[in-house]
Amino acid sequence: MASKKLKAPVNIPTEKIHSFEGHPYKVLDNEEMVLLTESIKEQGILSPIIVRPIEEAEKEYEVISGHRRLHAAVKAGMKTVPALIYAISRDDAAIMLVDSNLHREHILPSEKAFAYKLKMEALKHQGKTSSQVGTKLRTDEIIAEQAGESRNQIQRYIRLTNLIPELLDLVDEGKIALTPAVELSYLTDEHQYDLLGTIEEEERTPSFSQAVRFKKLSQSNELDTEQIETIMQEDKANQRETIKFPLEQLQQFSPRADKKELEDFVLKACEYYRKYLIKQRDRDAR
Repeated sequence: MASKKLKAPVNIPTEKIHSFEGHPYKVLDNEEMVLLTESIKEQGILSPIIVRPIEEAEKEYEVISGHRRLHAAVKAGMKTVPALIYAISRDDAAIMLVDSNLHREHILPSEKAFAYKLKMEALKHQGKTSSQVGTKLRTDEIIAEQAGESRNQIQRYIRLTNLIPELLDLVDEGKIALTPAVELSYLTDEHQYDLLGTIEEEERTPSFSQAVRFKKLSQSNELDTEQIETIMQEDKANQRETIKFPLEQLQQFSPRADKKELEDFVLKACEYYRKYLIKQRDRDAR
């Protein structure tokens, strides 16, 4: 990778620094951003951001690493920020951007999805091979090797980029798991929006088996709004209403009982109390 890095950071006007086009990481005005902004107000930016010069633009730069720090600095009222300048290609910058953020403690499924896709496209442009001498690997295999994930997992994440934004938000929120989300990514945008409407109306999300059925029906051109509603209205074991009690709370009534015996104990107690209420009602009616 041909690069030129200055020995020391330089202060660059914030108005001259732009987000990396298509970067996959979300910059949210949440509690963490508030804390980061306050920290920057008090101590400044301790770790310089990393930027690259934008081709055919005089003294204009795009961020490789530090989108959140830049956003917080602007919120803190800073007019310039310290930055290290790397004179590298956009593909090299894309790979560096992805790799510099994947180590974060909290990273959303959508961020991984678009990060892996961005890196894959950059690697394809460069025609990269594995560091193993004489071995030619697929780009998803290279990403998997470097990310410590399986090739199939990389492919699953990249499939998520085919979801409409609203469904992808549900994945980020943990309301739709990765595996059913991958199956739903094969649906057309129209069917995905139909599904979204049903999810909001029924207040439930599809299981993996339901998602697989949606995919099969879609691929055979048999899926329609009515079928989506019918399948989504089916009862799912993991979405049936339940009542939970702390185990310790029940064991005070039957200390030696195991979980199954406690369940029987509660049901029998409920049945006994139901009969008691019936007797009381009949007595009051006399």
